[in-house]
Amino acid sequence: MQERSSVGELADQLRQELDRYSPGGKLPSSRALVDRFRVSPVTVSRALARLAAEGLVVTRPGAGAFRAQPRASAAPAGDTSWQEVALSADGAADLVPRSVDASGVLVSLAAPPPGVIEFNGGYLHPSLQPERAMAAALSRAGRRPGAWGRPPMEGLPELREWFARSVGGPVTAAGVLVTSGGQSALTTALRALAPPGAPVLVESPTYPGMLAIARAAGLRPVPVPVDADGVRPALLADAFRATGARVFVCQPLFQNPTGAVLAPERRGEVLRIAREAGAFVVEDDFVRRLVHEDAGPLPRPLAADDPDGVVVHVCSLTKATSPSFRVSALVAHGPVLERLRAIQVVDTFFVPRPLQEATLELVGSPAWPRHLRAISTALRTRRDTMTAALRLHLPELALPHIPSGGYHLWLRLPDGTGTSRAFGPGGESALTAAALRAGVAVTPGRPYFSAEPPAGHLRLSFAAVAGTEEIAEGVRRLRTACDEVRGQRG
Repeated sequence: MQERSSVGELADQLRQELDRYSPGGKLPSSRALVDRFRVSPVTVSRALARLAAEGLVVTRPGAGAFRAQPRASAAPAGDTSWQEVALSADGAADLVPRSVDASGVLVSLAAPPPGVIEFNGGYLHPSLQPERAMAAALSRAGRRPGAWGRPPMEGLPELREWFARSVGGPVTAAGVLVTSGGQSALTTALRALAPPGAPVLVESPTYPGMLAIARAAGLRPVPVPVDADGVRPALLADAFRATGARVFVCQPLFQNPTGAVLAPERRGEVLRIAREAGAFVVEDDFVRRLVHEDAGPLPRPLAADDPDGVVVHVCSLTKATSPSFRVSALVAHGPVLERLRAIQVVDTFFVPRPLQEATLELVGSPAWPRHLRAISTALRTRRDTMTAALRLHLPELALPHIPSGGYHLWLRLPDGTGTSRAFGPGGESALTAAALRAGVAVTPGRPYFSAEPPAGHLRLSFAAVAGTEEIAEGVRRLRTACDEVRGQRG
């Protein structure tokens, strides 16, 4: 972390001093910069690379770094208003509007302002990521024979076999496609399984990114409520009958956002109901590797108990590694596999071979099981810290389920009656805004519902922050925000 800070500070200093040099003028040597600023040669190299990427300097091997020539003045902006007509006309005949709303996804991707505690993050904090192991794996992968050649379209055979073993049951490498992250895999699956205008059954609440995929493809998300034991089979059967849907998307393990695990007695029911409806189940197994230390044995993926090809399984390594380690798999059985493969090839060709080779190096190293054990312990500690802090400082926010996996908690706001009327209609958005003013970013619950939500909710992540002290401070700031909202509405 100190090295990253030094790179930024040195780049800022050099940027401020560029006016001392005429265009084409040579900057001090790397050695001189090392001596002057007392930083490492690597820091100097990275700072100069950052300025080169910004177009401010030009580096010439063996000669040094030079101030770049000034850019030509920008051309006057054109008139793009015609695009509003063109984009709207294209969708005039669509049964479902295909405008793309990424707001629900951006909430967990956007970095909060400096000093704001990140309870809205969707990935592990850098201190929890296996950065050294990933760097070593990438280095070793780059030296593998043929590492920069074109891989098989379906993915490297060894990596497909590793994913197949991870899923288990009847799954073999022949049924695995290596894909570029879970979001890409879900996009491919929905495009393959449902035509524009078709209904698709989704859990309620559910992952906003999946709802965005469905709507962008012109599909109609139909909510099926979940409880502490996952999706409710009777309501799922009703939804299939009422809509004629042929796809149901679910997260049976540590569901996002509720954290629910599909109960053993419901697993077979879900598959039976889908099979009788002639429908597919898209299983998004997104956080199997973020299990907490106290979870006990995990249920197998639905795909491991599915000989009839009902399940299209999606699993990813991104959540357990880094946002930029975008390697995942699509698993299917039967004729649908060819359609999935064709869509992936058309969309992306293939996952870059160096990344696939690095994945094999990572998961095959002793560092991988050590990393999984470490984050299992860390996530349990963080979950317990956040749970205790919420019960102490914010007892009015209901926490109906404490998950044993994943990276967040799902809170229900009071219903807006009696002493809790401050959290009535609009309370969710008011609290989210007040929290940001208090210095903590939280995720509102509304984007997780494809229809009207039954109440206001917040999702709080405990994985994207630096540690337990920051979690405790973030909850205290959220208490301040709640008090502000009460004061405004009291």
